[in-house]
Amino acid sequence: MSLALPGAGGRSQDFPSLFSDLTSLLLHHSPAAASPHGRAPVFSSSTLSIPAPAPSAPAPSQPQAPTPLERAAIGACAGAAAGAFTYAALLPLDAVKTRLQAGAASRGSWQVFADILRADGPLGLYRGLSAVILGSATSSAIYFGTCELAKSLLRPHLPPFLVPPLAGASGNISSSAIMVPKELITQRLQSGAATGRSWQVLLQILQNDGFFGLYAGYAATLLRNLPAGVLSYSSFEYLKAFALSKSSAANLTPGESVLCGALAGAISAGLTTPLDVVKTRLMTRVGAAQGSRTVVGTMQEVIAEEGLMGLSRGIGPRVLHSACFAAIGYCAFETARLMILKSYLESCERKAAAETKTGVAAA
Repeated sequence: MSLALPGAGGRSQDFPSLFSDLTSLLLHHSPAAASPHGRAPVFSSSTLSIPAPAPSAPAPSQPQAPTPLERAAIGACAGAAAGAFTYAALLPLDAVKTRLQAGAASRGSWQVFADILRADGPLGLYRGLSAVILGSATSSAIYFGTCELAKSLLRPHLPPFLVPPLAGASGNISSSAIMVPKELITQRLQSGAATGRSWQVLLQILQNDGFFGLYAGYAATLLRNLPAGVLSYSSFEYLKAFALSKSSAANLTPGESVLCGALAGAISAGLTTPLDVVKTRLMTRVGAAQGSRTVVGTMQEVIAEEGLMGLSRGIGPRVLHSACFAAIGYCAFETARLMILKSYLESCERKAAAETKTGVAAA
């Protein structure tokens, strides 16, 4: 039985035809056919990034398109708002996933959810919230700002389909410097390995393990985030380009953005769950005698204790969390980005109008 997907005009395509069309779109893209305006879809580390300006000279009375640094600043501000909102909204799912991955007891997701409610009440699902909001806002700002800057620098020199994975990788590496301490504090609170407020756990880590104790699991986080970033954002961009080529529209509808983002996030999360299990085990170990401190050693311990299936622990909440995160995150980022961009362009228009009026008065 062949896999049939809807195509243009209500026709259906089998999977080989879909793959052929997508490959042709990426490798032999025709700018004139990409959109009704004659502009090709812009590949980026995120579909919600600011598109490249049209190659036309601006009129004296019109504001110029944002520069690379200005686009990076807009992306960073929008990413901070979207990151804080999305991470906070999905914290309960992340708490269940952390409990599943930190312990060896065989329990289901709903059982763990009920255990948290019985032990700590509804607020137990939001342990570490302050660390999540502060850390995710900062790391998301760094991530999207780096991605926007990388895209601007790479786009003139590389084929379009190579820009998203490279920009996403650069964003992941830079943002992990903030994300790892945030996740460390949050997951120790969620797993019960530490108690108190987020800032108290931070001080405990610094006193017991020093500054570098904040980066326990950093290597595992990079090993998880780099493949996840490449899989998620590249898949989204390719799906977006394919959808735009079939609909002949300039932009995806909100529903299409949510669907493509959720699908890309779910695929990425499912394939990188083993690395997430190892990272969580490393981050939730407090004492030096609790096991290996290396990625390979921890993976061997998980396999020895629970078999290969132990590396898939928490895959359900993780896939659900990532799919929801991508769907909500794209909408939140797009909303914030458009608001900031609109405000920026209006400010530029007012400035240009004032300069024009001053010039006419002087003449």
